[in-house]
Amino acid sequence: MGILNVTPDSFSDGGEFLSRETACKQGIQMVEDGANIVDIGGESTRPGSQAVSVERQCQRVIPVIENLSAALSGKAEISIDTTLSRVAEAALDAGATMINDISAGRDDSDMFALAADRQVPLVLMHMQGKPQDMQSNPRYDNVVKEIREFLLMRAESAQSAGVKLDNIILDPGIGFGKTLTHNMEILSNLDQFSTLGFQTLLGVSRKRFLQTILNSKDRSELAVATAMFTAIGIHSGIQIFRVHDVRQNRETADKVFKSLNIS
Repeated sequence: MGILNVTPDSFSDGGEFLSRETACKQGIQMVEDGANIVDIGGESTRPGSQAVSVERQCQRVIPVIENLSAALSGKAEISIDTTLSRVAEAALDAGATMINDISAGRDDSDMFALAADRQVPLVLMHMQGKPQDMQSNPRYDNVVKEIREFLLMRAESAQSAGVKLDNIILDPGIGFGKTLTHNMEILSNLDQFSTLGFQTLLGVSRKRFLQTILNSKDRSELAVATAMFTAIGIHSGIQIFRVHDVRQNRETADKVFKSLNIS
């Protein structure tokens, strides 16, 4: 899953793909580099970020989705990264085929009904707090156990609303209301999430905890570190990897699959 932020303030690529032309060019390049999904978002969710209105999100993402959908002609899925059902609905109408909701349906009670009605995949992510305050003082008694229980609860709610099991994707939410220690505990126990009976997604790309571990913000170094966790994730049964640097992670994934004799 390639990350395409159509925002001025995302933590890593904010402002790089604001125009329809540059965003579509980047989306096409991601698919050429091996992305199966392009995840398009019009609202930054970095720590301390502020909410963006339905209207502003749609202004940012809908033209890109329309153009990219036409350009890709079904070569890859297009995901809309939003917590608001009205944005998701407009995106699906424009050509998106998947919803990525970091609030796991908590911000908008209509999200599950929309996903059920359209019969599209829905990513449910764990986050303690909200982007504005999630990193102020995150605490857990047992981070893996608590996130597992939360994701299962949200998956059950989605199924009760009519979302099919095969369309539910669980994301433990690395960096969303977690300290470095919490993130590493999750990454050491990825099999605890991949064995829950749902598809799973992992997003570590260029995140602050990697910068802390490496003591570097250099993108090439962060790409290598991200690819390392992609390899670990594959061995742990994770199916989807949300990344900025698609080519490096695709190459890593292909090598790991080959070594495991997985086609």
